[in-house]
Amino acid sequence: MNTCKSNRTIRNSGIINGRRLAIAVSVASLGLCASQVQAQDQESVEERLSALEQQLAEVEPHARGDQGFSFNTYARSGLLLNSDGKSAPGGPYLTPAGSVGGAVGRLGNEPDTYLEAILNYKNVAENGTRSHYRLMIADSSTSSNDWTAGDGALNVRQAYVEFSNLAGFTGIFEDASIWAGKRFDRDLDFDIHWLDSDIVFLGGTGAGLYDVTFSESVKSNFSLYGRSFLDFPSDPDSTDGTSDTDNLILTANNYFGNVQWLINGMSAADNDERVVGGVMEAADSGVQTMLAYHGDSFFGLSDGSFKVALLHGQGLGAEVKNLGADGNLHEEAVSTRIAAYGTTRLSDSWRIAPAIMAETSEDRYVEGDEYQWLTFNTRLANELGANFEMQYEASWQIMDLQTQGYEGRGDVDGDYARFTIAPTFKPQVGGFWNRPEIRVFASYSTWDDELNRYDGGDALGQEDFGGSQWTFGTQMEVWF
Repeated sequence: MNTCKSNRTIRNSGIINGRRLAIAVSVASLGLCASQVQAQDQESVEERLSALEQQLAEVEPHARGDQGFSFNTYARSGLLLNSDGKSAPGGPYLTPAGSVGGAVGRLGNEPDTYLEAILNYKNVAENGTRSHYRLMIADSSTSSNDWTAGDGALNVRQAYVEFSNLAGFTGIFEDASIWAGKRFDRDLDFDIHWLDSDIVFLGGTGAGLYDVTFSESVKSNFSLYGRSFLDFPSDPDSTDGTSDTDNLILTANNYFGNVQWLINGMSAADNDERVVGGVMEAADSGVQTMLAYHGDSFFGLSDGSFKVALLHGQGLGAEVKNLGADGNLHEEAVSTRIAAYGTTRLSDSWRIAPAIMAETSEDRYVEGDEYQWLTFNTRLANELGANFEMQYEASWQIMDLQTQGYEGRGDVDGDYARFTIAPTFKPQVGGFWNRPEIRVFASYSTWDDELNRYDGGDALGQEDFGGSQWTFGTQMEVWF
């Protein structure tokens, strides 16, 4: 039995694989008390420390927390049925406003299976430079079958390499990282989860420089992304019916403490030569900017968090959320969007997460058109046990869409409302971000009849989906 009264610590440090390793070894942990140290040769203690360092140096890379392979995922899968037991249309972008980014609540409103499988490999060079390779494979399907190769959309969404802690970087670049490949921008991929809508999203193929640090509270990211408009119709002279127009996006993303200021410039050579809306007035350039605040309380009222953002864009930048993704925007297009959400506790067992998002745009696709919409959404959760909670969601959207006949769409003015109740099981309750979850749910949706006339090809107004609907189902959701 160790009878030492003292637990004195001996510290030693050294360089292993280019990193300074500090080791604190308790004398008692070596089986020695203070009096014994005095009685024994100090050199023997140093030998034990040296042996411990050697053991750490010989640990295989895959066993270290900052090296080797790892796996992450996001996935959801479920059934969405109407009152007759048939598959029902659904999705956060179900409404007419969804065609221009107006999402509604997603709880009990998703009929698909979607997954992301993310493979990572991290390594540390002898000089201390870190490298990270990421591969993301995603698939989406609305089929309920076990084999969906003919229906799915398997795709490589990310494939890039990033270097950080570069041994040769100093000054304002000391903490910087560089990357190249196909990826989602690290800091421009934050969303309102309850709406399945990014506040802003940037993805494509390119390169960038992150974390240029000017001071403790001021840093910037710079990147160049390329995107293609291959899925849009081209001019009549095209031999393959597609266009190879690329949209180049130059980004500066700046942080001043909790404040974020983003600015993007876009250029798509020859995009104005494509036929859009029956006229040759597509934008070939644009600008988008966002001012956001990331709060560490619930709007200053209670513990929790919140985010609020104001976005504005012109030309190709008038798609203010999914940057550079819409090649059909009019050269005079102008859009402004606001988004805000927060999470907090109402009590020990109740949580709430309200959200609001709204947008107005003019000359979006055709000169003289106007698209205006606003969504309110609230997610509530009542924790009733260690593994069970009741979740509730209410969503309301109002819209006024004056399309000028773009793509045969009609002008509509009305609102949509949905309410969902979802008994939910999970390994441990305690927060909105705890996953995985297994839910069963019932949802009621209602909307103005006028919305059925927006687009003959959308779900609203179709047989068995004409104005007021009950839907039922079950779903799993997981991420880690």
